[in-house]
Amino acid sequence: MTKRILWIGLALIGLGLALVSCSTPAPTPTGAPGTTEPQPTAEPQPVEAPLEVPFQEEWAGSAHADAQAEAFVHWNEEDPQEIPTTCAKCHSTPGYRDFLGVDGSASGAVDQAAPIGSVVSCVACHNNVTLTKTSVVFPSGVEVTNLGDESRCMECHQGRASGASVDASIEEAGLTDPDTPSEDLGFTNIHYFAAAATKYGTLTQGGYEYPGKTYDARFDHVEGLSTCIGCHNPHTLQVRIEQCSTCHTNVSSAEDVRDIRMFGSLVDYDGDGDVDESIAAEIEGLQAMALQAMQAYASEVPGTAIAYNPATHPYFFIDTNEDGQAGDDEVNSDNRYNAWTARLAKAAFNYQMSLKDPGAFAHGGKYIIQLLYDSIEDLNAQLSSPIDLSAAQREDAGHFAGSEEAFRHWDAEGEVPGTCAKCHSASGLPTFLHNSANIAVEPVNGLECSTCHDDLTTFTRRGLDQVRFPSGATVSFGEQDDNNLCINCHQGRESTTSVNNLIRDIEPDATSERLRFLNVHYFAAGATLFGAEAKGAYEYAGQTYLGRNTHVEPFDTCKECHDPHALTVNVTACSGCHTTVEGPADLDTIRMSEEDFDGDGDTSEGLAGEIDTLREALYAALQAYAADTVGTGILYAPASYPYFFIDTNGNGEADEDEINSDNGFNAWTPRLLQGAYNYQYSTKDPGVAAHNGKYIIQVLYDSLTDLGAATTGMIRPAVPAQ
Repeated sequence: MTKRILWIGLALIGLGLALVSCSTPAPTPTGAPGTTEPQPTAEPQPVEAPLEVPFQEEWAGSAHADAQAEAFVHWNEEDPQEIPTTCAKCHSTPGYRDFLGVDGSASGAVDQAAPIGSVVSCVACHNNVTLTKTSVVFPSGVEVTNLGDESRCMECHQGRASGASVDASIEEAGLTDPDTPSEDLGFTNIHYFAAAATKYGTLTQGGYEYPGKTYDARFDHVEGLSTCIGCHNPHTLQVRIEQCSTCHTNVSSAEDVRDIRMFGSLVDYDGDGDVDESIAAEIEGLQAMALQAMQAYASEVPGTAIAYNPATHPYFFIDTNEDGQAGDDEVNSDNRYNAWTARLAKAAFNYQMSLKDPGAFAHGGKYIIQLLYDSIEDLNAQLSSPIDLSAAQREDAGHFAGSEEAFRHWDAEGEVPGTCAKCHSASGLPTFLHNSANIAVEPVNGLECSTCHDDLTTFTRRGLDQVRFPSGATVSFGEQDDNNLCINCHQGRESTTSVNNLIRDIEPDATSERLRFLNVHYFAAGATLFGAEAKGAYEYAGQTYLGRNTHVEPFDTCKECHDPHALTVNVTACSGCHTTVEGPADLDTIRMSEEDFDGDGDTSEGLAGEIDTLREALYAALQAYAADTVGTGILYAPASYPYFFIDTNGNGEADEDEINSDNGFNAWTPRLLQGAYNYQYSTKDPGVAAHNGKYIIQVLYDSLTDLGAATTGMIRPAVPAQ
């Protein structure tokens, strides 16, 4: 803070000196005219070196200082010659200071038009208000708090409109049908360089976000390089290329930044078959598709062809000759597009947003990709020949799928609790490995390189020798084995131990208010793989179970079977032994046993098919037991917490009005809870057949037996003698 005050002081001193030098009168003679009386000689005064304003030279070459730029001269020919209050905040120093309240006016609004002729000078960003500024309100009305100096940048680099603005314009035009054109509806322009809106994604809702869709939040990049001034020199505004090249070794110029693509971006977003091109190129591919969709829609639905010109307001024009181009004779305000529908206006807003932030690929590329993809998809709903999205991808692999529930679940609360942070935040696993505990953190956009890598120049992994599971058991792939990182999260959150602790001292068929459903959680692949060593599924007393599924070397660990970044299965490796496997869908057809575990007479189906039949039988057994023994029907909904609900109408089907938390099943007995736990376990690891299929068959078979269901013809896999 001391340095900031010094900068302000020096800037003001320099300004004062300049004014003094311009206003000092010329010296006058001290003697009367015509006299020869010698005049006293003035003592020579020391000449002080002029004070230099810090960073003036850097600033002088920046866009903020370009007095001839359109951003500062646009109003020079207006009458009156002034920058209106709607523009002055970001296009003049007086306007920005007025907005901040530095001039003594109320903050948060510009009260007076600003004079023409100013740029964004030192005192715009360096003043007594910005010294303590920590928050910014976006056009959507969302306030971002706990900011640092980047808040000064974000006030202007946020755009002037948002998805809410588009909805407001549609409502004002009185449109209720998305495909009815109206001359009362115009184009909503986000404005220019809305980098902060791109960066903060769904947290500030800068883009038009379609109902029912979820979107990436703030793009955090890496520590130290995750703010405006962390990546840009605040005075020259240039990207700090020397910082980029530390990790991106092929980057030596600003142009090279556009070529970056990270290991967290391993899907083909624009569907052109190129997964090596940069994120910037992926966005360009989707932009071309979005414009194609808008033009097809405009011609087909409202019946007025549309063309786009990025350099001329209002950007969208009537394509009078229907050649798909904005010709010179078409680009004028009298020919502005005038057949907007709500559907077209939404897509056009997102298209413009993607273009008017030239650094969108770096600021929040995946958010932009999602907006473009959804815009195309929405337009496709009304096209006779939809734009082909079959090869395009909206979402990343799970670890980097920032828009998905695993990372967006806590947005409303504003923090991921300590009980969830280990696996649902970028910093959670490193914190846990260092402290054996976690604290609450802000929601994030997925995992980061630093989650698993302890050095971002050599990309070495965090090492550990063993992993403790929810059952209390400790398992390991080996000392310092990379795969131990995976099973820190892919282990589930419950176990035989926690189920037994909950049902202790309660009779097997007695209901109790103390009981509740225990959810193993998702993708507990590590617990499945280690079987009886981890006791992730519920193991019945008196039974023996299979331990770790070692498969065959070298395909018996997480990263040997899965790409550690894309998480996809190494299908090519599978086909070496399993000759029928040509793609991921074929994995479920694999079986290595001739035993008919589910008793359906089919010994050619994959092990996954055997498990499916046993799972279906278990669900029927749970419903029969709940109805006959407990007297309360039970239903299961795999996508809705708490998963098991009361069958209020007794039809055995999970109807929409029954799937809500107020109707959660509440008549648990220990026996019902054990079976339901195993049923859920078998569904929430989608790879159970490969991870340890026979272990899962054992727990499903035992659940059926315990519930009194018929198991005639079924076979429980044997445990080899030790």
